[in-house]
Amino acid sequence: MITFKNVSFSYGEAPLLQNASLSLPSRGAVCFTAPSGSGKTTLLRLMAGLEQPQRGTVETGGASIAVLFQDNRLFPWLTVAENVALACRGKNPAPYLEAVELTADKDKYPAQLSGGMQRRAALARALAFEGDVLLLDEPFTGLDSELRERIAKAITTQFCPKLVVLITHTPEDAVLLSARVVPLTFPLCGTVEL
Repeated sequence: MITFKNVSFSYGEAPLLQNASLSLPSRGAVCFTAPSGSGKTTLLRLMAGLEQPQRGTVETGGASIAVLFQDNRLFPWLTVAENVALACRGKNPAPYLEAVELTADKDKYPAQLSGGMQRRAALARALAFEGDVLLLDEPFTGLDSELRERIAKAITTQFCPKLVVLITHTPEDAVLLSARVVPLTFPLCGTVEL
Protein backbone atom coordinates (compact mmCIF):
# COMPACT_ATOMS: atom_id res chain seq x y z
CA MET A 1 0.00 0.00 0.00
CA ILE A 2 2.75 2.50 0.94
CA THR A 3 5.94 2.12 -1.06
CA PHE A 4 9.20 4.06 -0.87
CA LYS A 5 11.25 3.80 -4.07
CA ASN A 6 14.87 4.93 -3.89
CA VAL A 7 14.00 7.74 -1.48
CA SER A 8 16.59 10.22 -0.25
CA PHE A 9 15.79 12.86 2.35
CA SER A 10 18.07 15.09 4.40
CA TYR A 11 17.75 17.89 6.91
CA GLY A 12 20.64 20.15 5.95
CA GLU A 13 23.79 18.04 6.07
CA ALA A 14 22.14 15.22 8.03
CA PRO A 15 20.86 12.45 5.72
CA LEU A 16 17.91 10.43 7.07
CA LEU A 17 17.23 8.30 4.00
CA GLN A 18 19.74 7.48 1.27
CA ASN A 19 18.32 5.68 -1.75
CA ALA A 20 15.98 3.79 0.63
CA SER A 21 13.20 1.46 -0.51
CA LEU A 22 10.50 -0.27 1.50
CA SER A 23 7.01 -1.63 0.97
CA LEU A 24 4.37 -1.74 3.69
CA PRO A 25 1.53 -4.27 3.65
CA SER A 26 -2.04 -3.19 2.91
CA ARG A 27 -3.24 -4.36 6.34
CA GLY A 28 -2.00 -5.33 9.77
CA ALA A 29 0.25 -3.36 12.10
CA VAL A 30 3.92 -2.45 11.79
CA CYS A 31 5.96 -0.83 14.57
CA PHE A 32 9.15 1.06 13.71
CA THR A 33 11.70 1.40 16.51
CA ALA A 34 14.87 3.50 16.67
CA PRO A 35 16.52 5.84 19.16
CA SER A 36 14.83 9.17 19.92
CA GLY A 37 15.53 11.91 17.43
CA SER A 38 16.86 9.55 14.77
CA GLY A 39 14.21 10.10 12.08
CA LYS A 40 11.14 7.99 12.84
CA THR A 41 8.73 10.94 12.87
CA THR A 42 10.15 12.19 9.57
CA LEU A 43 9.53 8.74 8.11
CA LEU A 44 5.85 9.03 9.11
CA ARG A 45 5.67 12.55 7.68
CA LEU A 46 6.97 11.22 4.36
CA MET A 47 4.31 8.48 4.44
CA ALA A 48 1.62 11.07 5.10
CA GLY A 49 2.82 13.34 2.29
CA LEU A 50 3.70 16.13 4.74
CA GLU A 51 7.34 15.98 3.63
CA GLN A 52 8.53 15.35 0.10
CA PRO A 53 11.62 13.31 -0.73
CA GLN A 54 14.51 15.11 -2.36
CA ARG A 55 14.93 12.06 -4.61
CA GLY A 56 12.80 9.01 -5.30
CA THR A 57 9.08 8.56 -4.72
CA VAL A 58 6.66 7.70 -1.93
CA GLU A 59 3.55 6.01 -3.34
CA THR A 60 0.34 5.46 -1.37
CA GLY A 61 -1.81 3.95 -4.10
CA GLY A 62 -4.50 6.55 -3.43
CA ALA A 63 -4.95 5.41 0.17
CA SER A 64 -6.47 7.90 2.61
CA ILE A 65 -4.16 8.46 5.57
CA ALA A 66 -5.08 9.43 9.13
CA VAL A 67 -2.31 10.71 11.39
CA LEU A 68 -1.89 10.95 15.14
CA PHE A 69 1.00 13.38 15.57
CA GLN A 70 3.45 13.44 18.45
CA ASP A 71 1.75 16.61 19.68
CA ASN A 72 -2.02 16.60 20.07
CA ARG A 73 -2.86 19.56 17.81
CA LEU A 74 -6.29 20.10 19.34
CA PHE A 75 -8.06 23.39 18.58
CA PRO A 76 -8.32 25.13 21.98
CA TRP A 77 -11.52 26.99 21.07
CA LEU A 78 -13.39 23.76 20.25
CA THR A 79 -14.76 21.18 22.67
CA VAL A 80 -13.54 17.60 22.59
CA ALA A 81 -16.60 16.54 20.57
CA GLU A 82 -16.10 19.43 18.13
CA ASN A 83 -12.43 18.57 17.66
CA VAL A 84 -13.32 14.96 16.86
CA ALA A 85 -16.24 16.01 14.64
CA LEU A 86 -13.78 17.84 12.35
CA ALA A 87 -12.56 14.46 11.11
CA CYS A 88 -15.95 12.74 11.04
CA ARG A 89 -17.06 14.16 7.68
CA GLY A 90 -20.69 14.33 8.74
CA LYS A 91 -20.71 11.20 10.90
CA ASN A 92 -21.53 11.16 14.59
CA PRO A 93 -18.37 11.56 16.75
CA ALA A 94 -19.90 9.59 19.65
CA PRO A 95 -18.46 6.14 18.74
CA TYR A 96 -14.92 7.52 18.57
CA LEU A 97 -15.28 9.33 21.89
CA GLU A 98 -16.59 6.12 23.41
CA ALA A 99 -13.63 4.14 22.00
CA VAL A 100 -11.18 6.37 23.91
CA GLU A 101 -13.43 6.67 26.98
CA LEU A 102 -14.11 10.41 26.67
CA THR A 103 -17.89 10.41 26.32
CA ALA A 104 -18.38 12.08 29.71
CA ASP A 105 -15.85 14.80 28.79
CA LYS A 106 -17.11 15.58 25.29
CA ASP A 107 -18.18 19.14 26.15
CA LYS A 108 -14.88 20.12 27.78
CA TYR A 109 -12.25 22.25 26.10
CA PRO A 110 -8.66 20.99 25.72
CA ALA A 111 -7.40 23.26 28.51
CA GLN A 112 -9.80 21.50 30.90
CA LEU A 113 -8.29 18.08 30.16
CA SER A 114 -5.25 16.30 31.55
CA GLY A 115 -2.41 15.48 29.17
CA GLY A 116 -3.59 11.88 28.85
CA MET A 117 -7.15 12.99 28.09
CA GLN A 118 -5.89 15.38 25.42
CA ARG A 119 -3.95 12.48 23.91
CA ARG A 120 -7.09 10.37 23.81
CA ALA A 121 -9.04 13.21 22.16
CA ALA A 122 -6.38 13.48 19.46
CA LEU A 123 -6.51 9.71 18.98
CA ALA A 124 -10.32 9.79 18.69
CA ARG A 125 -9.99 12.41 15.95
CA ALA A 126 -7.49 10.24 14.04
CA LEU A 127 -9.80 7.23 14.36
CA ALA A 128 -12.78 9.31 13.22
CA PHE A 129 -11.07 10.08 9.92
CA GLU A 130 -11.38 6.35 9.07
CA GLY A 131 -8.43 6.31 6.72
CA ASP A 132 -7.07 3.28 4.91
CA VAL A 133 -3.85 3.87 6.85
CA LEU A 134 -3.45 5.02 10.45
CA LEU A 135 -0.08 6.54 11.36
CA LEU A 136 0.46 6.65 15.13
CA ASP A 137 3.33 8.59 16.71
CA GLU A 138 3.58 7.60 20.41
CA PRO A 139 -0.20 7.05 20.66
CA PHE A 140 -0.49 6.10 24.33
CA THR A 141 1.62 8.83 25.95
CA GLY A 142 0.24 9.69 29.39
CA LEU A 143 -2.04 6.63 29.66
CA ASP A 144 -1.85 3.97 32.35
CA SER A 145 -1.42 0.32 31.37
CA GLU A 146 -5.07 -0.68 31.79
CA LEU A 147 -6.30 2.24 29.70
CA ARG A 148 -3.66 1.48 27.05
CA GLU A 149 -4.99 -2.06 26.80
CA ARG A 150 -8.61 -1.01 26.42
CA ILE A 151 -7.86 1.68 23.83
CA ALA A 152 -5.50 -0.60 21.87
CA LYS A 153 -8.33 -3.11 21.64
CA ALA A 154 -10.62 -0.36 20.33
CA ILE A 155 -8.02 0.60 17.71
CA THR A 156 -7.59 -2.94 16.44
CA THR A 157 -11.35 -3.42 16.35
CA GLN A 158 -11.86 -0.16 14.46
CA PHE A 159 -9.04 -0.51 11.95
CA CYS A 160 -8.56 -4.18 11.16
CA PRO A 161 -7.88 -5.18 8.45
CA LYS A 162 -6.42 -1.76 7.55
CA LEU A 163 -2.78 -0.74 7.98
CA VAL A 164 -1.54 0.74 11.25
CA VAL A 165 2.00 2.15 11.38
CA LEU A 166 3.25 2.75 14.90
CA ILE A 167 6.18 4.62 16.40
CA THR A 168 6.73 4.06 20.10
CA HIS A 169 9.39 3.89 22.78
CA THR A 170 7.25 1.41 24.73
CA PRO A 171 7.62 -2.18 23.42
CA GLU A 172 4.34 -3.15 25.11
CA ASP A 173 2.47 -0.82 22.72
CA ALA A 174 3.56 -2.93 19.76
CA VAL A 175 2.38 -6.06 21.58
CA LEU A 176 -1.01 -4.47 22.35
CA LEU A 177 -1.54 -3.68 18.66
CA SER A 178 -0.15 -7.07 17.52
CA ALA A 179 2.39 -5.13 15.48
CA ARG A 180 5.37 -6.59 13.69
CA VAL A 181 8.40 -4.77 15.14
CA VAL A 182 10.93 -3.41 12.63
CA PRO A 183 14.11 -1.92 14.18
CA LEU A 184 15.55 0.89 12.04
CA THR A 185 19.04 2.33 11.83
CA PHE A 186 19.28 5.83 10.40
CA PRO A 187 20.23 6.87 7.87
CA LEU A 188 18.14 4.27 6.09
CA CYS A 189 19.99 2.95 3.06
CA GLY A 190 19.00 0.47 0.37
CA THR A 191 16.08 -1.92 0.77
CA VAL A 192 14.47 -2.11 4.21
CA GLU A 193 13.10 -5.59 4.84
CA LEU A 194 9.83 -5.81 6.78
